[in-house]
Amino acid sequence: MVNLSDRLRRLFAVTPAPDPVPLEVPVELTVYGADWCGDCRRAKGHLDSAGVAYRWVDLTHDREAKAMLRAAGLRAIPVIATTDGRVLMEPSNAQLRRLVASLA
Repeated sequence: MVNLSDRLRRLFAVTPAPDPVPLEVPVELTVYGADWCGDCRRAKGHLDSAGVAYRWVDLTHDREAKAMLRAAGLRAIPVIATTDGRVLMEPSNAQLRRLVASLA
């Protein structure tokens, strides 16, 4: 017979997440997001006003890119991937300013 605490422990056991797959380094600065996302619009606006060229990937339409980000453990947007391997997830304005400065 299984006691109640063992049943509850099994019922609420947390399954460990699989190890994330590293995100591929893009050949050009890439912003992954969605048009409905306010943070994505803010990040794009910041890059646009600084004159930074980037590739926009709309995750609403690109299921492969969405799956790739999930496999990498990136579950919030926007995600900005740089050509030197940096990945910013939901960057703040300060992080975006530092990114722009590093690209200059």
